[in-house]
Amino acid sequence: MRYDDSHNSPDLIDRRGEGPVQGGGGGGNLGLFYLILWLLRRPWGWAVLLVGGIGYLVLRGTGALDQGSRPLHDGTGTGTSASDKDAPEVHFVSFVLDDVQGTWSDVFAQRKQTYRHAKLVLYTDVTHTACGIGSATTGPFYCPEDERVYLDLGFFHELSGKLGARGQFAQAYVIAHEVGHHIQKLLGTLDGTSSAAKGATGHSVRTELQADCYAGVWAHSAGQRGQLEAGDIDSALSAAAAVGDDRLQRMATGTVSPESWTHGSSAERKRWFTRGYDDGKLESCDTFGNNPL
Repeated sequence: MRYDDSHNSPDLIDRRGEGPVQGGGGGGNLGLFYLILWLLRRPWGWAVLLVGGIGYLVLRGTGALDQGSRPLHDGTGTGTSASDKDAPEVHFVSFVLDDVQGTWSDVFAQRKQTYRHAKLVLYTDVTHTACGIGSATTGPFYCPEDERVYLDLGFFHELSGKLGARGQFAQAYVIAHEVGHHIQKLLGTLDGTSSAAKGATGHSVRTELQADCYAGVWAHSAGQRGQLEAGDIDSALSAAAAVGDDRLQRMATGTVSPESWTHGSSAERKRWFTRGYDDGKLESCDTFGNNPL
């Protein structure tokens, strides 16, 4: 992907290196946090967390930590120094974030609507969110309560390593997918209560597949503007396949249980990203209609 490798986004909040989350209460939250750490230390723990929906429990089931907790830096924009080993990735994330949101600003303008920017928070290990504790073990996520995407850059190493999805556009797909959830929030299709419904055709799967399709819509726009390079779309498709429920379940347990799916199969995730990429239209991403997934 062609991008400005010195780009800094005003919508990026950098909380990296701020240390562990501290709170004056929330014992139940901390107990769950230690459970996550215990699982993460097991070679199979990361897969159990992804498949088992721990991220949903952290963000929705436990509530936020005590509001008297140590405040976190919440300024916008990011500056990187020569000593920042992750500086190239930070600039890449900044560029993709602004490019994705620029695309959606244009789409909303064409619909006579105003696009409200999301923020993206970079953090290390754990952080506060308006949805509760954010943990790197759950992977990147979007919190609709504060309209922010949360990302630990370590996930990109998991993506290219354990999950086998290599290339920068695999990372770009992840960011575009999470911003896709913000689009759902703005359009009123992100139902935080119903999205817990699991199953191969459940609300949660339809929500995630629509976000995949929205990521494809952005990729279409990037292609139209000459930003894509050879292999980029294949890289995005490999990322979509890598995080399919069936693949993750098979890696974790050796079996596949569609009744517990929350994100859709590898094939479905690739298909809906491709639909968005081929059509380039928001209207092509209706996963909630009567058409089968």
